[in-house]
Amino acid sequence: MFVSDCININEKGHLTLGGCDTVSLAQEFGTPLYAFDEEQIRQNARAYKKSIDDNYGGNGLVLYASKAFCCKEMCRICNEEGLGLDVVSGGELYTAVSAGFPAKKIYFHGNNKTAAELTQALDAGVCRIIVDNLTELELLNKIAEEKGVTADILMRIKPGIDAHTHDFIRTGQIDSKFGFALETGEAMQAVKAAISYKNINLAGLHCHIGSQIFELSPFELAAKVMLKFYADIKNETGVELDELDLGGGFGIKYLESDEPIEYSEYMKSVASTVKECCSELGVKVPFILIEPGRSIVGSAGLTLYTVGAVKTIPGIRTYVSVDGGMGDNPRYILYQSSYEILCANKANEERSLTATIAGKCCESGDLIQENAPVQQVEAGDILAVLSTGAYNYSMASNYNRIPRPAAVTVRDGKAKLIIKRESYENLTENDI
Repeated sequence: MFVSDCININEKGHLTLGGCDTVSLAQEFGTPLYAFDEEQIRQNARAYKKSIDDNYGGNGLVLYASKAFCCKEMCRICNEEGLGLDVVSGGELYTAVSAGFPAKKIYFHGNNKTAAELTQALDAGVCRIIVDNLTELELLNKIAEEKGVTADILMRIKPGIDAHTHDFIRTGQIDSKFGFALETGEAMQAVKAAISYKNINLAGLHCHIGSQIFELSPFELAAKVMLKFYADIKNETGVELDELDLGGGFGIKYLESDEPIEYSEYMKSVASTVKECCSELGVKVPFILIEPGRSIVGSAGLTLYTVGAVKTIPGIRTYVSVDGGMGDNPRYILYQSSYEILCANKANEERSLTATIAGKCCESGDLIQENAPVQQVEAGDILAVLSTGAYNYSMASNYNRIPRPAAVTVRDGKAKLIIKRESYENLTENDI
């Protein structure tokens, strides 16, 4: 029934997260509420770190993908667990630096970084800037020259891999806004340009083939393609690169039917592929980076809502309205993402109702799930949407001028507020 190890049911029949009664969390902090099991996050981070240490002999680094869920507390947890950070905007970089995260373990991504963001990254002293296009490469070299510094970069490559996922979250194929294409010769052209620039140091390459992937073969194929390109670079330019970032995209369990790959299995398989390819191609095994985000926080989080109206249209459907919606979970309207939903205060009862969970926004498409099994609910009940730790708070908006929810971490039966609930005053503070 449960898609995450960190949730359970207590003697009251209430859903629990990290030993905390979720109904009590809703009463204490209000709803909608994002709640995260801190110990589960830490365990996931440690599993990745152990896998990369075991399979690459310490010659690698796990970069938490901040876009999945970014706040100061999350940055602090990553730092304490020995992870690096993948940031994709000036805002994520600012958050990390504000939280005291060491800049030398920050990698700055993005397909259209502004001059201000590139300047911010250089001033902060980030470890690597992942360059996406020739315009950015030229701009970065110019800014670095003006500052009298050398920019250490990775170059984002499209390996041409179909990751069998939703069209909007496939990023490794040639028709993508991200990166340099191998098939057209664009990637080699960019590598040669980077090598020629005086204020650029090309440390290695990066690729990312998509998200929510449940297969090993796309990751293995991406490693082979990238290492073949490493060998081509060495043969054509004489330069042997030092680093390879294989990205992320590891799937999580949203539904009982989902079967994600064990982190250790992924790492073992891809590490074997990397070592075999390097031996065959005559190149050294590079320093390996990976970027799990969703798979570290996704299943460790849930969102709590209070039920308002329950509206049954005979022969059509039953709408269960909640006090949140697309403003705090836009993934259904974007991707038709599936979730398991439980009534937190009736978690031990059978899910005998088929309902469409509707949000409160003035928008017909404001739905969180359609035709989903849930317990018989009524006004005042607490609904829990599971596996919402990733890309929910990150993508939240103030549509209809609705304040964004608070967020808490729970650990050993205790809750800690990590993000305050927005107020109406917050909504107008920048208005003139």
